[in-house]
Amino acid sequence: MAGYFNELSEDEKAERPSALIDETVKFVHAIRKHFLGLLMFQFVSPFLRHYFPYFKNKSDDFIQNIKFINQRMDSIIKRRREEIENTPLDKPLQNDLLTSIITANTPRDINYNKIDDKEVMRPMTDLEIRGIIFDGIIAGTDTTANTISFIIYHLAHYPDVKKKMLDEIDGIFQGDKTRPITENDVHNLKYCEAVIKEVSRIFSVVNSFPRCLGKPDEIGGYQWPAETMIRINIDAIHHNEEYWEEPDKFNPDRWMVESFEPKKNSFIMFGGGLRVCPGRKLAMIELVCLMALLFRKYDIDLIDKKAPLKTESSIITTCTELLVEIKLRK
Repeated sequence: MAGYFNELSEDEKAERPSALIDETVKFVHAIRKHFLGLLMFQFVSPFLRHYFPYFKNKSDDFIQNIKFINQRMDSIIKRRREEIENTPLDKPLQNDLLTSIITANTPRDINYNKIDDKEVMRPMTDLEIRGIIFDGIIAGTDTTANTISFIIYHLAHYPDVKKKMLDEIDGIFQGDKTRPITENDVHNLKYCEAVIKEVSRIFSVVNSFPRCLGKPDEIGGYQWPAETMIRINIDAIHHNEEYWEEPDKFNPDRWMVESFEPKKNSFIMFGGGLRVCPGRKLAMIELVCLMALLFRKYDIDLIDKKAPLKTESSIITTCTELLVEIKLRK
């Protein structure tokens, strides 16, 4: 996006120093590199990683990468904790997730002293906070960013779908391009939600997810021992003719049929079972709101509709480049 680092054009220089921008870019690249590292440690045996030079060098590089990520997050947490400690109790703090996590179960927490269990009510350590923030970045930021990229790509190739979406947005906001989005708006943006679901079915950001067998089992006619790691192919399920009518066709209208309900575990945008994504509702609200915020004000189109979608797959599928033209809607 044009304003990603607060730079709108070459003529309007950002107030942020270039060193901060460079550090941010480095951190974003480190996160993407971490996904490749996850593949290495899942699929390459410890023997190869320890004794074969090629795999050992790769492994060492990924270990240094995660150390850099941890150090950056630790420094951010430490700096914010110091800011909080140096702020008087009667002064307001920044209203963000990191501040809320650090102040949980402290005198700054509105629920402080409401529960007697000291273990439950103890403040979180920096290590625990780092784990929560890291999960949020890995599972909640990159996935949402890539999903909106794939939505923009598909809308550019399906003008009839884009028109229906714009008609819905315009019907709800009545030309008001600035008013805040309400809970009722989110509930009524049903076609936007249908577009999100259909894009996620056709082009899954998370292409597979693992499950570890708790006991010996038979899968696909083969016997598998306990503790075997099984990877579930999400793409194959989302394009299976047993579950979907015309599975390869991009058709958000299928989600608008009142009686339509996907077969159990045939749509796993957020996983399923006990390990279903805990942030699925928040993610859907974010995506619906982002679509409304973008498309009620701007016309977004691809610069070259014939250009292939550039992606890179590891644990997730990321959009590496999407050249778009953004204009104010009339």
